Amino acid sequence: MNTVARALLILLHCAILLIHPCLTAEAPSHVSAWDDETGFYYSLAVSNDSPIFTRQSKYQKIEVHKSDHYGKILLLDGVIQLTEVDGDSYNEMMAHMAMMQHKNPKRVLVLGGGDGYVLSEVLKHDSVTEVHHVDLDGDVVDVCKEFFSWGSAWEDPRVTLHIEDGAAFVANAPSGHYDVIIQDSSDPWTYDVEGNLIPLPSGVLYGESHFENIHRILSPQGIFNFQAETFNIPSDLAGIIEWRKRLLGVGFQTARYGSLMISSYTGGQIGFLLCEKDPKTGTNMGEVRSRFEKMERDDRGTTYYQPKLQLSSFDLPLWVERRVYGQYGTSASVDEGTSSK
Repeated sequence: MNTVARALLILLHCAILLIHPCLTAEAPSHVSAWDDETGFYYSLAVSNDSPIFTRQSKYQKIEVHKSDHYGKILLLDGVIQLTEVDGDSYNEMMAHMAMMQHKNPKRVLVLGGGDGYVLSEVLKHDSVTEVHHVDLDGDVVDVCKEFFSWGSAWEDPRVTLHIEDGAAFVANAPSGHYDVIIQDSSDPWTYDVEGNLIPLPSGVLYGESHFENIHRILSPQGIFNFQAETFNIPSDLAGIIEWRKRLLGVGFQTARYGSLMISSYTGGQIGFLLCEKDPKTGTNMGEVRSRFEKMERDDRGTTYYQPKLQLSSFDLPLWVERRVYGQYGTSASVDEGTSSK
């Protein structure tokens, strides 16, 4: 490229920047996130009248914003929790991966997830007779009842809401009671501006003692699924490896890392650890497809989850698979999950 052409391109680029609406007085507001560990930054444009709701609870600042593309967005202490547009990917996978893995889930415990999205997905399963939903912050529940379309989930007679500490609830729960436990908790740690790791209160939900209690209160065929961060952040990947060791150490026979895509989360990817007490009693793909088809016929379908993901979500990039399962291990050979029959 000659000097004149290069100069013209530079001038054109500068002109575009000057007239871009994000750089004018009419620029929209934004909600953003910065990961100190990787330097990754992202920002979502929201309407100029955002936030449309804000409240300071006993535990955190609750905000609801609105975006032309993402719809309503829930923030807690400035951190994006979900959006109406892509919240289906995380919440449907958290719920249905665990529910479909069990042949006949009746009694379910949901820890965290005060927005109610996971709860609403659990209730799509006909077999469910009882759901205990435990969240520390009742204000989050109240706000989401008002602002989100799934806010009526708590009105289902099968649901009992407990506003209390999740770890304490689990510690006091009866042994062998739940068929499925889904833990939709916030991050166990964060970093300060100097790069120092800062433990957060939810870290107790990732500890060995808590995992022991989870294992204890599950039925013999019980399934445990929980939010397990992204493999794109080094400390998160180290956490995945450590949590998996703890889970196997307290008695789970399998602990498999599954992945999903979500554009409003740092790096566009997050995952979960799906754990089984007895994988030999798990469902098979024929049963999964049959149950899914019935959900769709009954107008209780999904938009992200589908039966194929019951297997394929555990297929990881090679470097991640080797870090999580060892140099020669895979999610299939180390942990025999759902049968493909």
